Amino acid sequence: MLTDTRKSPNARLQGLPFSDVEWTHGLYKERFDTCAGSTVPHLQNMFERREISHVLENFRIAAGDVDGDFDGTVFGDGDFYKWMEAAVYTAVRTNNRELLAQLEDYIALIGRAQQPDGYISTKQIIGERSGKASRLGDINDFEVYNFGHLFTSACLYKRLTGKDSFLEIAEKAAEYLNRLYAEAEEKGEVQTAVCPSHYMGLAELYRTTGNPEYLTLLKKAVMLRDSVKEGMDDNQDRLMLKAHDKIIGHAVRANYLYAGVADLCLEEEDPELMEVLHKVWRSLVTQKLYITGGCGALYNGASPYGNFFGHQLVHQAYGYEYQLPNVTAYNETCASIGGVYWAWRMFCLEKKTEYADVLERMLLNVNLAAVSMDGKRFFYENMLRRAKKLPYELIWGQERAEYILSYCCPPNLARLMAQMSEYAYALDESGVYTVLYGASRARIKLPGRGEEAFILIQETEYPYDGAVRFTFEKEREQQRELNGFALHLRIPAWVRSAKLRLGNRTNGREISLQTLRREDVGTYLTVWVDKPQETEVLLELGMEARLTCAHSLVEETVNQVAVERGPLVYCMEGMDAPVETIDDLFIPSDISLQPELFEIGGRTVTALTGTFLKKRTDGKDGYDRQALYQDYVDRGYEKIKGRMIPYFAWDNRGMDEMRIWMPVTDVRSL
Repeated sequence: MLTDTRKSPNARLQGLPFSDVEWTHGLYKERFDTCAGSTVPHLQNMFERREISHVLENFRIAAGDVDGDFDGTVFGDGDFYKWMEAAVYTAVRTNNRELLAQLEDYIALIGRAQQPDGYISTKQIIGERSGKASRLGDINDFEVYNFGHLFTSACLYKRLTGKDSFLEIAEKAAEYLNRLYAEAEEKGEVQTAVCPSHYMGLAELYRTTGNPEYLTLLKKAVMLRDSVKEGMDDNQDRLMLKAHDKIIGHAVRANYLYAGVADLCLEEEDPELMEVLHKVWRSLVTQKLYITGGCGALYNGASPYGNFFGHQLVHQAYGYEYQLPNVTAYNETCASIGGVYWAWRMFCLEKKTEYADVLERMLLNVNLAAVSMDGKRFFYENMLRRAKKLPYELIWGQERAEYILSYCCPPNLARLMAQMSEYAYALDESGVYTVLYGASRARIKLPGRGEEAFILIQETEYPYDGAVRFTFEKEREQQRELNGFALHLRIPAWVRSAKLRLGNRTNGREISLQTLRREDVGTYLTVWVDKPQETEVLLELGMEARLTCAHSLVEETVNQVAVERGPLVYCMEGMDAPVETIDDLFIPSDISLQPELFEIGGRTVTALTGTFLKKRTDGKDGYDRQALYQDYVDRGYEKIKGRMIPYFAWDNRGMDEMRIWMPVTDVRSL
């Protein structure tokens, strides 16, 4: 598992090991298979191609295997470590012995590049030979960030393969980092470590090895950020950590920071840090989170907002409250991946459905949307609206690309797709908590019950269908009957109607039927499974399409609605309505949207079809689409049949418009 809280003293929940849970069919299985069969080999090819990324070539030059100069991005080392996580996940699951052997070769290469003192960052190792670069001279060289992803990847490799080869490299690097922080503390010369992946990495090193030095180093790293001189909101270090009361700055760096702080709180109690986590989380989810789960609204922002005498420029930024543009939404993929990691840790700390709901929203919408159906093209930023042509230029294109100069997001996304099954369930001594609903088979070994284990089978077409069926089996070698346990069912906040039924599998009789109450929504509903082998649990979550409006201060969505169904956000692409532009379409407030199976990119998704209203704009009365302002004329409406698709499935059929938020009208008949 990527985040192992089994021995964390403040964890109220723990996940299942990767080996103990597997998707059996449905959307999650489809995305895992695409990751294993397409994304992982595609990324490997990108990293091997020296004319494209130069990442593996940098390791070979640093190791002295070949001659050459450094090329590519300064965080390319960390990108490769992230890809290694995805590779080991998929190789172990599919028993890909060739890939496992290649990973050992890559680890040996990294070991040869590592310096005797434990330092490992290819730009500096190569540059020191020619005098073109030196260690720790520029925080934007991402050296410690690279260390963090090395730590995490090495811990995962140890857990999944049992081999120490990568962990030995990581521990040598951690020793170097320990000396570095000790010197910085002594001299009082502390630099920011941008995008602090090493917080999460050090926590996993501690959990993997049991060495308390790594926990001490994590605490020191968090503490020393308050010693940074002339800190910046861009890096969340302008203010002392315990003074943070809203989420600001670079969205990836913020989410990585708070995920790492949550890791520290899982290991050591700190009420003040927990208060910080609660404040910044509330700031995010009540004022700065996109409906898709996207994080970081702006390409460029300023902080503090409105103080132009003392503001600082911030990139990839959380904006001010309710600043959530659509066409220019940044929403870097890595930010929402960091959001998943943060939400999971908060969930393990506090056992609240809110964190699981946000995790699911991020995963199923913005994160799945960041990769094409074939697993080979990627979004760096994730807009909520696409126009056919913009009158201004943005740094990233409006279509997914196979290779992006800043290639941090694709391997980050690959490791997330590969590990999604680890978020299916969580455990405590009472029983099982459902997190991600999806067809799966899991081996459950409850804490505090010795070697007793059972098999939990979940059958569902979720997220397209809300019917979920749970059954339970003994492990083959287990002779005695299964003991009872609690099954804690997550009732997401989006649920408007639901039923719960318990049945007897042996005689087909119904044990109980319960219609859920409004107060059950957004909570865990506990079912006691007394005789697991004889019991089936059927949960039916209503999947009615619903219209969602935003806070009135979200200026770009005033008088507009978004369509959601279950946990999925829907959008409309230009090819799905017979109009010149989907900007002319209105959603009638009483619209009836019907589910329809629809194929996109060789995958079947559940689309929604209905009758929309098109504003008449025939040009006969002088209407000018290019005018900045003009007289308003009520030209009436006409009915148009249209289709909406899950947001994650967009941009797989060519370039066209796309909208999530659409104007709404109370006109009900024509």
